Amino acid sequence: MSFAALSQETRLHIVRILVVAGPGGMAAGAVAEKAKVSPSNVSFHLKELERAGLINQRRDARSMIYTANYDGLGALIRFLMEDCCAGHPEICAPAAGVAACGMPAAEGKRVV
Repeated sequence: MSFAALSQETRLHIVRILVVAGPGGMAAGAVAEKAKVSPSNVSFHLKELERAGLINQRRDARSMIYTANYDGLGALIRFLMEDCCAGHPEICAPAAGVAACGMPAAEGKRVV
């Protein structure tokens, strides 16, 4: 279900927006604005991402706040890396390092 949710370009973009937003998350309207989609369109995509376990939602007064589900995203990354490199984990080490939150990628750039 996670792969199906992320296979759609707008949903992948929304997940990236929420990862960058951090644990504080963003209101649905702000996500729509940042993703450059209509509020009704973003609601559809947010629902699909939540159903796939990739994002969380919480109510804050009258707003719905959405955050990346770091546990769910981490599980997806672990699944992808589980059988990596035919018994040569040193090959996967750079990718595993980048997957760690806040770790810089090559040349000092952060991967988002």
